[in-house]
Amino acid sequence: MTDVVDTPTAEEINQHFTACGHSVDLINAIIDGTQMADETQEEKNDCVDRNVRHLEIQEAKQWYIDDSESREAPADKASISAAITAGKAYLA
Repeated sequence: MTDVVDTPTAEEINQHFTACGHSVDLINAIIDGTQMADETQEEKNDCVDRNVRHLEIQEAKQWYIDDSESREAPADKASISAAITAGKAYLA
């Protein structure tokens, strides 16, 4: 069996970062109470957990590690890292 290397195109990488930005926005909005305000704490926690895990999976990809393009918040690496930290603190 041959190992398959995930080598997305530049457009696909941009789409991945856009999706990461959506996760960042959602995590931050749940934490600050502007999203899911009427949901149970369990539902909020589940959503934050899923989005934190999504960001961590993307952070571990080689294309993410190698990417050096300057991106704007919330789809930049600093915002992604901060959302992971904030999300984990929220869940603790």
